[in-house]
Formats: sequence, C-alpha cells, structure tokens
Amino acid sequence: MDAINPTPEQLQKVLADTPKDQPIVMLNLLRFRDRAKYTDAPQELSGREAYRLYMQEAAACVKAVGAEVIWSGRSVGALIAPPDESWDQVLLVRYPSIDAFMEMIESPEYHGVAKHRTAAVSDSRLVANIEAQA
Repeated sequence: MDAINPTPEQLQKVLADTPKDQPIVMLNLLRFRDRAKYTDAPQELSGREAYRLYMQEAAACVKAVGAEVIWSGRSVGALIAPPDESWDQVLLVRYPSIDAFMEMIESPEYHGVAKHRTAAVSDSRLVANIEAQA
C-alpha cells in the first residue's frame, strides 16, 4: 500500500508514544512519481523537481521550529529489504521535540508548501526516532 501523508490515527499514536522532552529525528524514505501530480493546477515537473521545490519552500518552516536537515541523499539500493522495495531519496530531519514537529506540520505556512510534497511522492515512509537510552 502506497503511503504519502500520515493519517490522524498514526499522528496520535506517535504523539502518545514519543517522549516530549527530547529531540526527535524523522527518517524520510521517498519514492518519486515520474511526473508530479498536482490537484490544483497542472505543472510540468518531475516528482524529483517538485520535491526539490518543496524542500526549498519548507526550509523556512523547518527553521522556524528550530529543526534542521541533518542528512539528505539519493538511495542507491537496499541490502536488506523486500525485493520490490526501493527508495529514491533518504532524508533525516532533527526536531527539538515531537511538539516542534507537530507545530510545523500544523502551521499555515507549511500547509501552503506541502502540496509540492504530495504531488512529488508516489510512496514514502516517515519514521520518528529518538536516541537510544543506555
């Protein structure tokens, strides 16, 4: 099943299960459409181009909540994964807390740029991570 945006149930579960007082790193696994699929107006962009536009416009939203992209790159292949699973890009974003992440995705500014992500992505995973406690 392709997954592009989190469901309200998924958000609530992660909110309930994530400590509020520590940084969180979001692991993004992304598969792009050949052609971006906008619902409001057609645009002649590839999925990768639309995602690049999303990243440029979302940068201010990320910074506004004290978050930062800590790594971004192209995936070259999976060593341990189902044979049909592949990703075009991997992205790690560190947020000061889960609340900072929620503040960002609920902001009007982010809602204005999220359309590029939705148009760009054919499938994705967004995994919340905290540092292991020794």
